[in-house]
Amino acid sequence: MLVAVAGGKGGCGKTTLAVNLALSLEGEVQILDCDVEEPNVHLQLDHQQVWEKPVRVPTPSFNPEKCILCGKCSEFCQYNAIAQLPDRLLFFQELCHSCGGCRLVCPAEAIVEVERQVGVVRGCEAEGGNLNLVYGVLNVGEPRPVPVVEAVRAEAWRSGIVIVDAPPGVSCPVVASIRGVDHLLLVAEPTPMGLHDLALIVDTARRLNLKFSVIVNRAGLGREDVKGFCRREGIPVLLEIPYSRRIAELYSQGKPFVKAMPEWADRLREVFKSL
Repeated sequence: MLVAVAGGKGGCGKTTLAVNLALSLEGEVQILDCDVEEPNVHLQLDHQQVWEKPVRVPTPSFNPEKCILCGKCSEFCQYNAIAQLPDRLLFFQELCHSCGGCRLVCPAEAIVEVERQVGVVRGCEAEGGNLNLVYGVLNVGEPRPVPVVEAVRAEAWRSGIVIVDAPPGVSCPVVASIRGVDHLLLVAEPTPMGLHDLALIVDTARRLNLKFSVIVNRAGLGREDVKGFCRREGIPVLLEIPYSRRIAELYSQGKPFVKAMPEWADRLREVFKSL
């Protein structure tokens, strides 16, 4: 079963829930950290890296001796990665989406594609081998995390239990992380910003035709607007995790709270069984 944990805003507790849920489940479990710009699942687990793979994307390379400055490549590029000047082309690598269209439309065959590394994917054994961890790291300065996210998702087991820790927000990396999952757990905190971003990720989940439910984190911190929204929208609230100093202390030490508070492992197992 493929279950993703997401939430509109950063800091609402997605990674905390994903890690503690994975540790609560029996048998072998895989967890994928798709927040490749700031991966932090590995910081909360005892782990040993086993392998590392580079993530590469095709990038156009222009031969000025063959180029006839016809402008077809710059006209084709929808992302404005190629600019036509009177005497040469300008290529903005950070805007390129590696579609390969410029090479196809070039009548002079002046464009070839070369591989460029944009990040890495790492595989680890965690918690004594009971947990398989895969996470990606985007190279500093790279603007497009989606290729690395897709490389992490490609490592998902074809059977068994897989937990996906999605990045914050509702943009392309989130869509790449949660697309095609069996169930989406949305983490929300009871604050005005938490409600605003929950509404955004709910809309995204519906557009992707995903089954989803909500877990309220830091319950008791603010108002009841989040639960009211869920009632109006017919969204099941599966669990409320209280605003707890003890949980916050464990998190600040990099310790999953289910290890020190085993009663929460039972509750998270029940949540998973209900999906």
